[in-house]
Amino acid sequence: MARHKKGRNVSGWLVIDKPAGITSSGVVNKVKWAFDAKKAGHAGTLDPAATGVLAIALGEATKTVPYITDAMKAYQFTVRLGQATNTDDTEGEVIASSDLRPSDDEIQAALAPFVGNIQQIPPKFSAVKIDGVRAYKLARAGEDIEIAARPLFVQSLSYQGYVDDNTIELELVCGKGGYVRAIARDLGASLGCFGHVLELRRLWSGPFDVDDAVSLDQVEALAKSAEIDALLQPLELALVDLPELPCTAESAARLRNGNPAQVLASNAEYGDEAWASHQGQAVGIGIYRSGELHPKRIINI
Repeated sequence: MARHKKGRNVSGWLVIDKPAGITSSGVVNKVKWAFDAKKAGHAGTLDPAATGVLAIALGEATKTVPYITDAMKAYQFTVRLGQATNTDDTEGEVIASSDLRPSDDEIQAALAPFVGNIQQIPPKFSAVKIDGVRAYKLARAGEDIEIAARPLFVQSLSYQGYVDDNTIELELVCGKGGYVRAIARDLGASLGCFGHVLELRRLWSGPFDVDDAVSLDQVEALAKSAEIDALLQPLELALVDLPELPCTAESAARLRNGNPAQVLASNAEYGDEAWASHQGQAVGIGIYRSGELHPKRIINI
């Protein structure tokens, strides 16, 4: 006999202003418990020391996670110049140091190679898999590992100035898979003074902004209450970059059964990925072909 998952069929996005000192998975577990939700997941890991936007999907919203994971994200961070660490942040051991401190003009000039379509080598202490094993596990075991460079699109990297004699502040807007720690490491190396991340804060992720986020304390204060659902944002927010295809109740029923269905006219072109809605509510995500949506993800709310 199949086992049924415990919890409620609650769906939507919760945007947490993640505090420092907890893992992203730890936040998801707390949220899932607070909402008594059957399913929960996040769209883009933040390191334990990092703060800011952590978008958590509940229920049917988990089917829209890839659209937030793939979205552009913005970060504000500080870099400690003069020291390299083995983790590229403050958690690691100092492995190299320098008394050199570059000028504002030198830092500004060094940013250009980090913008556009670049190749980035993730930190050794990261979740990247090497032969099926997380890199950080190999690094903690003392193994000398090499991680292949990965493509990354950086829309902008802005220098905000010196915070103190050893610390500079920057803002980054980048695509999927970017490691801010790697930016700090490589920028410090290019300046000849070394560097690692001191503090990191995610300002926004796709449509979700830190100004609209709630604290983990707020969530825990409302845990298991009837009022907690008011903190959720619609799952449809994750689909804002896809064409919306309104449909009839009959088409909605067909799509929810996994069948292609007629949709109303929109700005979608043949072969586009799009989503169908009935009375403003998502019913399916799929491929648009000749007036029909061919579903690949069904939304049941």
